[in-house]
Amino acid sequence: MTVKVQAEDFDLGREVDALRHAHPEAGAIACFVGVVRDLNQVATGAHTVSALELEHYPGMTEKALQTIVEAAQGRWALADVLVIHRYGKLAPTDQIVLVAVATAHRGDAFAACEFIMDYLKTAAPFWKKESTPDGTRWVEARDTDDVALAKWQ
Repeated sequence: MTVKVQAEDFDLGREVDALRHAHPEAGAIACFVGVVRDLNQVATGAHTVSALELEHYPGMTEKALQTIVEAAQGRWALADVLVIHRYGKLAPTDQIVLVAVATAHRGDAFAACEFIMDYLKTAAPFWKKESTPDGTRWVEARDTDDVALAKWQ
């Protein structure tokens, strides 16, 4: 299990390749990459986004992410999990997060990957601020994220 919280970008191909070669027993690797959108649909309408800034508390954030990964390991037989979450100022199309799950079979890989992402969206201590033509605004939690999380509880 590897959890990284970093400002630097990551190389998706290199990260997945390393996970694949480290676990020849794994028959499946499922990945999710979250990226910054240039448009955000909110209740008040669509907003053009020029930047997204993510803040976090070092130490606390890594521990929370490790707890989420451990919960996934308690549900599925996972060979390994890699979570990389970025912080700092990001532009549209920049990568924000990588979740990669290696396991024997695709069903468990897909389920564990989705589980981890659903918990990251709701329980990980990150704060997001969008820059738009109208100024900056803090991004609020979405009801759809809570609905996605509820299926795991």
